[in-house]
Amino acid sequence: MTEEINSKSMTDAERLALCQKLDKELDDFIDGLEKKRYTEGWPEDRWEEEMDKHPFFMKSAPKGDEMSPLAEGLARLKYDPEENTPLELANNYKEDGNFNFKHKNYRLAILGLYNNRAAAHWHLKNFRSSLLDCEKALKYNPNHDKARLRAAKSAFEAAMYDKCIEHCEKILEKLQSEDVVELLNMAKKKKLCKERDERKRNLLEAKKKEHKDLLIEAVVKRGIKIANCKCKDDIDISKLEPDIPGAQESMVHIEEGILKWPILLYYPEFKMTDFIKACPENVPLLNQLEQVFPLAWDEENKYSTANVNVFYEGSDRMPHLINPKKNLGDLIVSKYFEVKAGTPAFFVLPSQSLAEREFLESFI
Repeated sequence: MTEEINSKSMTDAERLALCQKLDKELDDFIDGLEKKRYTEGWPEDRWEEEMDKHPFFMKSAPKGDEMSPLAEGLARLKYDPEENTPLELANNYKEDGNFNFKHKNYRLAILGLYNNRAAAHWHLKNFRSSLLDCEKALKYNPNHDKARLRAAKSAFEAAMYDKCIEHCEKILEKLQSEDVVELLNMAKKKKLCKERDERKRNLLEAKKKEHKDLLIEAVVKRGIKIANCKCKDDIDISKLEPDIPGAQESMVHIEEGILKWPILLYYPEFKMTDFIKACPENVPLLNQLEQVFPLAWDEENKYSTANVNVFYEGSDRMPHLINPKKNLGDLIVSKYFEVKAGTPAFFVLPSQSLAEREFLESFI
């Protein structure tokens, strides 16, 4: 069963009454809104001046580096690395350069080149290169505040605090900025710390040089022969540095007038070695042997202070038997003894053994 629904049509009079009712409600709503004056527009007495500042309507480029907030916002949209890809930035800078060149603004084109490249170096943390380009840009326009500020920041990051102070002071001659004052104070503080550290470093270097000079003087005075040195004038600190990996810090040194040498003990029979640091020249070599014996790999206990012979290979390329009861200082001034790579070396073998006989025969 179908139910019919009859809709009643509005008369013209009813339609007119409804429209009047809606109009009145809208008027009442508007009248109820808070009344305040529109302040976002340009004032009537300065609208031409304000329009001339607008980047869309200005008739000439603004002087100096000052820009209106709108112009600065547009510039950021075009040049901000966070808003553009590296390729987009490169194209934007290229367009500016081409524009300036086309209109024969050559100085401005060069200024833009250095300033833009300085900005690129800054974002790549190439602070010295950024400073260099900023200072080149400033040669074309010494009043370019942004280039000078970037120069100051780059100099600070590059630890060139004198340069940073110089650029900050030039900025503050023209305008006061809390950020620049803070940067200036930080640079002055860092400069003092750097100068203090340099004084400490210079003092330490002077002490090291004095110690090296005393060391070489002591070696020469004792008549110790150093390999690859024909005379005492050939001796320098590099000839006294051990060439054994990890032994560079064990170089011969002086303590209370006593030379302390690193020494190397060879065991040809087993092709083993012992490296001993800081052996005093006034102590017998035997004392050092007593510290290393017994040897962990000497299963037959053939190596003892009473059962070994000690040799050194002399400058004549022959083995020389020594008395280990003598002080190290006396041994290394023997006729044919020479110190190689800053490390006196000795061969240790069981007395009257096959290993000793083979060692001696190897020199024949």
